[in-house]
Amino acid sequence: MRQFIKRAIQKADKLNPEQIQDTLTLSSNEIDRLETVMDSLIRGILVCDTAHKLILANKAARRFLSIVHYEQATETIWSVIPDVKVSDFLAETLLSSDKAEEREFDVEGNGILRLLSVSVMPVVQDRQVSGSLILVDDITDRRSREAKLRRMENLASLTTLAAGIAHEIKNPLGSLSIHVQLIQKAMKAQEKLCMDIHELTKSDCEPGRYFGAIDKYLYVVNEEIDRLNAIVVDFLFAVRPINADFRRGNFNDFIKELAEFVSVELKEAGVKCILDLAENLSTIDFDSGLMKQALLNLIQNAAAAMEGGGTLTIATEEAEGEVRITIADTGAGISDENFSKIFEPYFTTKENGTGLGLTVVFKVIKEHQGEISVKSREGEGTVFTISLPVPLTEQKLITYDGGSGIR
Repeated sequence: MRQFIKRAIQKADKLNPEQIQDTLTLSSNEIDRLETVMDSLIRGILVCDTAHKLILANKAARRFLSIVHYEQATETIWSVIPDVKVSDFLAETLLSSDKAEEREFDVEGNGILRLLSVSVMPVVQDRQVSGSLILVDDITDRRSREAKLRRMENLASLTTLAAGIAHEIKNPLGSLSIHVQLIQKAMKAQEKLCMDIHELTKSDCEPGRYFGAIDKYLYVVNEEIDRLNAIVVDFLFAVRPINADFRRGNFNDFIKELAEFVSVELKEAGVKCILDLAENLSTIDFDSGLMKQALLNLIQNAAAAMEGGGTLTIATEEAEGEVRITIADTGAGISDENFSKIFEPYFTTKENGTGLGLTVVFKVIKEHQGEISVKSREGEGTVFTISLPVPLTEQKLITYDGGSGIR
């Protein structure tokens, strides 16, 4: 078809008005067809001329990059893209006549945060560069699947590691704790015997200070044993199969009880807790003990992220057959460098953290057939969203009244 139109244009001076009209109609139809094909692609495509002015942007590209409007061949491509990171990247790449492959950018549009891959390459026609082609792919889901796969692989390796740790460390720790207690008991007996023989009191003798120092050292040893034991327990919980006791209940009531439980701790940390709970929330199946452990972890992390105090908001809503719980803080947020690692085992930014807190949260939510996601910007706080399925028997059905329509 294009060859026919090309030949017709070459013979335009020999065509009558009717033939010219037919040629223009065919050209218009061909352009419409190509634009329809371009708009049907899931990949974003943008075409610029040699002056870097935008000639064409298909529907996917306009959606990904939030391009609202542009005048064809009159505006540079970077001037019509609102995201500063992407527009600066395109300006730098195009003005330096460079190529770029699969550069990744976090772009927010219509309240949705997407991870985009952007590639830039020249358009070559008759061995001459006639413009630039920009390809944009939404790789959010792909990266999410890759992250989930990595987490599952890490959890599998964690199972073997934790079993060895439990066998090699937990039992000796118990033995150490018992023997430290026996030492403390023996030292107290020796202290009493020494005092009785010399008819002395703790406050006025050197032996009293001596025994007091030993008792202090043994107390530190006991503390460290307890800390190591807690680490081992966290490992075991992260890898053992969960025996969940699901019971149907109202999650709003559960959150109110949890907020009351942590109210003193949050108040001491200078954190104000706000509950924004949806009315008429459907009941769901959940294990209150496991959920308490998971949400406590998120709440304590949020409080730790707000060192000078702040606001913690716990909200619920119901949509699309799910109960959604959001836990939002006004803390320090998560850096881009750490964002993709937060659910990975062993990763922690805390000095005394085990790196298993969020791994446990992830495991608990998955056991409930739910999903957990996070949004965060460094310096602007963090929002965790948990989605739990509403049982089919609890989902609100659309009914038909027989005449007046759906209600």
